[in-house]
Amino acid sequence: MSDKVKVAIIGPGNIGTDLMIKVMRNSRQLEMGAMVGVDPNSDGLARAQRMGVATTSDGIDGLLELEVFRDIDIVFDATSAGAHRKHNDILQQHGVQVIDLTPAAIGPYVIPAINLEDENAANMNMVTCGGQATIPVVAAVSRVAKVHYAEIVASISSKSAGPGTRANIDEFTETTRSAIEQLGGATRGKAIIVLNPAEPPLIMRDTVFVLSDVVDAGKVEQSIDAMVKRVQAYVPGYRLKQKVQFDLIPQDKPLNVPGLGPQHGLKTSVFLEVEGAAHYLPSYAGNLDIMTSAALACGDMMARRRVAAGIARGHKEVT
Repeated sequence: MSDKVKVAIIGPGNIGTDLMIKVMRNSRQLEMGAMVGVDPNSDGLARAQRMGVATTSDGIDGLLELEVFRDIDIVFDATSAGAHRKHNDILQQHGVQVIDLTPAAIGPYVIPAINLEDENAANMNMVTCGGQATIPVVAAVSRVAKVHYAEIVASISSKSAGPGTRANIDEFTETTRSAIEQLGGATRGKAIIVLNPAEPPLIMRDTVFVLSDVVDAGKVEQSIDAMVKRVQAYVPGYRLKQKVQFDLIPQDKPLNVPGLGPQHGLKTSVFLEVEGAAHYLPSYAGNLDIMTSAALACGDMMARRRVAAGIARGHKEVT
């Protein structure tokens, strides 16, 4: 019996395939069990077959019929928000841990640098690529000051935005905004995504604007630097693009924040860059790499918990 926990990935597109390679190369706790899709001509399914992974092109129903399914403990869903709701309903009936890489947000939002150790739900939602990159910064400011408003702008290469990303733009903005408030600690949040068609493709860039109570800017900067290091522990290509910038918004010249009205305080501007590890995706696709890296960190944690609790399906003795 392997000391690792078997996983399946639904969605053999860019994200699913990159995650598969990360599981096989980098994970200490996880072992690939199956790759699931709906297109028999999918490059991701073909790659999985070449790598010795069980595959099916019959979707979730095909996964249930695979012999390996009885040993699957964790399923990563890299499809769409709409499809995920059906997948989750079925998998929960089988006691499978679900890690959601779509913006469906059925389970609690999880960003490893912020709250991975605090959440232990049957469905863990990985927010969005923009959320994974930017919300840690908002949370870092919240640790030292009350955050009234936080706005994030995620700029990614249009080449790194596949059909799933494009189909979920509305869900991206709403899920990210909600997570800015719930995990980032902002009273009000806003999320914007930009698909940049430039050639050659540009690396993922993220901008974070935070308006908070006035505190020592040095403490804010220290908190942000510490948070960046926490993210870098599982996303090595994550970094500050330049020094954190501060502006004092005086009470007699406030900013008008929709939903909050006139606001003054300390404005913190943070500029980030996310370079991918290029396991399967090109290095400019940091938006996809940060999602798969975060999902892998979540999967490793959930695997350890299932084994420790004695509920890992593939680790139970057969009598």
